[in-house]
Amino acid sequence: MSIWKRPVTTETLTTLSANTASSHLGIEFLEVGEDFISARVPVDERTRQPYGLLHGGVSVVLAETLGSCGAACASPDGWLAVGLDINANHLRGTTSGWVTGTARAVHIGRTTQVWQIDLRNEANELTCVSRLTVAMLAPKA
Repeated sequence: MSIWKRPVTTETLTTLSANTASSHLGIEFLEVGEDFISARVPVDERTRQPYGLLHGGVSVVLAETLGSCGAACASPDGWLAVGLDINANHLRGTTSGWVTGTARAVHIGRTTQVWQIDLRNEANELTCVSRLTVAMLAPKA
């Protein structure tokens, strides 16, 4: 059973992300399932830190992008999803290729949502785990 309350496709997510930090970093939406969204980010000159590793902040941008998109699409029309808290544990460095994130809801409530986002390298090794708490803002009358 789908958790989505709004129409969601990779194409609509890509359009919504045009001219944002996500598009600047090269984030590409890959798949929308019944209960998840996935996207990837390149590890290149835009996204590496001085030691040549994927910048931890870029991992967090990918995680928050996925969780926020998920929260927005799992909420009723007119509601806004805004990040309240995010944490990330960086488990393994990545120096090249792509890192892919998958976001799944842990909790979808009326006023808050919690999303788990796992990031993996091209060898399918876990590189970062993140949890995003989103505040849900009701439509203004």
